[in-house]
Amino acid sequence: MQYFKIVGGKRLGGSISVNGSKNAAVALLAASVMNRGKTTFKNMPQIEEVNRWLEILDSIGMKIEKEGKTITLTSPKQFNIRKINCDAASQTRSAIMLISALSGRHKRYLIPQAGGCKLGDRTIKPHIYALEDYGIDVQAQKDGFLVNVGTLVPNENNVLYESGDTVTETAIIAAAQIPGKTVIKMATSNYMVQDLCFFLEKLGVKIKGIGTTTLEIRGKKVTKKKVTYEISEDPIEAMFFLSLAVTTKSELTVKRCPIEFLELELLKLNKMGQQFEIMRKYKSYNKKTQLVDIKMIPSKLTALEDKIHALPFPGLNMDNLPFFVPIAMMAKGTTLIHDWVYENRAVYFTELNRLGGHITLIDSHRIKVVGPTKLIGADLMSPPALRPAAIMLVAMIGAQGESILRGVYSINRGYEDLEVRLQSIGVDIILVNE
Repeated sequence: MQYFKIVGGKRLGGSISVNGSKNAAVALLAASVMNRGKTTFKNMPQIEEVNRWLEILDSIGMKIEKEGKTITLTSPKQFNIRKINCDAASQTRSAIMLISALSGRHKRYLIPQAGGCKLGDRTIKPHIYALEDYGIDVQAQKDGFLVNVGTLVPNENNVLYESGDTVTETAIIAAAQIPGKTVIKMATSNYMVQDLCFFLEKLGVKIKGIGTTTLEIRGKKVTKKKVTYEISEDPIEAMFFLSLAVTTKSELTVKRCPIEFLELELLKLNKMGQQFEIMRKYKSYNKKTQLVDIKMIPSKLTALEDKIHALPFPGLNMDNLPFFVPIAMMAKGTTLIHDWVYENRAVYFTELNRLGGHITLIDSHRIKVVGPTKLIGADLMSPPALRPAAIMLVAMIGAQGESILRGVYSINRGYEDLEVRLQSIGVDIILVNE
């Protein structure tokens, strides 16, 4: 068990860079399974979620070489799926992407039940519906998902039951292994989906419509290539640092922000009175993603009259929505935050009341935040969900006095060497092993 010890309430300064995307990384690791050659990923975030995936891939026979943020994966002639690391798979929901990733190489296999954040009921029915017309049958069992792959066929009218990121990735990875034209409708065009498509193009898969909700994919039955791909930066990590600057009223420059996936969040902040400057514009190393450096300037905020809610991209990102809780705590007035996607996540937001917040839970999806708030230190247990745990840490850094955040595995799933990076911008924080 690890915990963070923080002495908060201090102004921060300097600059901090955004790392590679967690959600893109796991999709790309899943997609690497379809390549029978050698796959190298650069800018791979060194986080627990990635570690769990590497444990899974190693257990079924993938050769893994690591050098800093570069990971090279060499595929075996045959995966030994019966030896899959069930413990690692049970700790990451994204492991369900193996259902489609293995479909071009095996006819029958069992994928363990996937885990991840505890955010209420999250069925895999949309994944099953997305795959069934390809000829992939998935049966949910007590210990996992039994997959039977028949004759794989393309689907020119694959309408997704749910416009979700992981569901879209599942449908894309399967289609990429099927010769012929597949058209996926109601797809999301979020950052991790675009990264996946850019990688598959390097494998020789032809994709039209990247960045839209309709994708046309012409897959390949067998892919065997030596390929290198650089993962783009994480807009959710960028939002963590932006919210930290707001909450601590600090002048802070956040570098390497993927601006296309932060524009609405910045507009909301601007309308609340937050001042910032876009310092420079440039491309990510993958030559696809537009990056900027954002200088945050201490400001007085006013609550928005309209509710703040998430939508599939290009709406406000669902993973960025929680960061508006500590932001709203700094704003004068009342803010309504509607987290309609997850049944239980809004409940975690009320834990910030123990830091001096004035948050009312209206129902399992909505909270009312009254500000401005003078934050005070507290001793809290991190919830079993990444983003709610992250906003607890943001609030603690802004709170006067000492705080302790216990059980920080949830945060380590998505943030690399966080305490060291936070120390570099003036945060008084240490990681303690119990």
